Amino acid sequence: MADNIVWHDHKITRAERSVNKNQKPCLLWFTGLSGSGKSTIANALDVALHKRGYHTFLLDGDNVRHGLCSDLGFSDDDREENIRRVGEVCKLFADAGLIVMSAFISPFTSDRRMVRKLFPAGEFIEVFMDTPLETCEERDPKGLYRKARSGEIKHFTGIDSPYEIPSHPELRLDTSTMSVEACVDTLIAYLLERNLIIRRD
Repeated sequence: MADNIVWHDHKITRAERSVNKNQKPCLLWFTGLSGSGKSTIANALDVALHKRGYHTFLLDGDNVRHGLCSDLGFSDDDREENIRRVGEVCKLFADAGLIVMSAFISPFTSDRRMVRKLFPAGEFIEVFMDTPLETCEERDPKGLYRKARSGEIKHFTGIDSPYEIPSHPELRLDTSTMSVEACVDTLIAYLLERNLIIRRD
C-alpha cells in the first residue's frame, strides 16, 4: 500500500444506512462444488427478500469473472485473489446497509476465513451447499465435470483440485434432498431467528 494513502471517514455510518433501510447488513456466503446449487439458491433467496421489501445484492462467481476478476485464472493464487477481491466488495455493499449474497465455490478454508474476518460477529453467514459430488456430476449444468474428467480443464474443484469442507458453517443445505423452496425457507428462518430481518406479513 502506498504511504500517501489516508483512510477517509464518511459522515454517514453503516449503522445509519442500515436503520434507513429497516434491516441489518450481513453477508450470506454460499460455498460448495460446481453444480451444488449455490447460484440457484442464492438467486431464489434474493428474489424472496426483494419481494419482502429488503435491499439486497447478489454476487455470482461466473459474473464477477467477466469483469472485476477477468484477469484471474484458476491457480491457487488466483483463486485466493478472486475471493479477496470479492470479500472486499461484499464488505462495501454491507457498509451500504445491504443484505449481500455471494455464490462462489471458494474451496479453501483460509480464503473463507479471510472474508469472515472482514465482518462483525454474526454478519458473515457461511452457507455450505452440502450436495454430494455424484449429484453435482450428474447435473453438470455447464458440462465442466465432463471436460475435467477428460482432461480438457485443469485445476477443477472436486476432480483434480481439492475442496475443503467447512467445519462449522452456519447452515448446511443439500439440494439433492431439499427443494429450492425448502432451502429458501431455511435461510429466511435463520435470518429471522438472528433478527437480521423482521417478519413482514
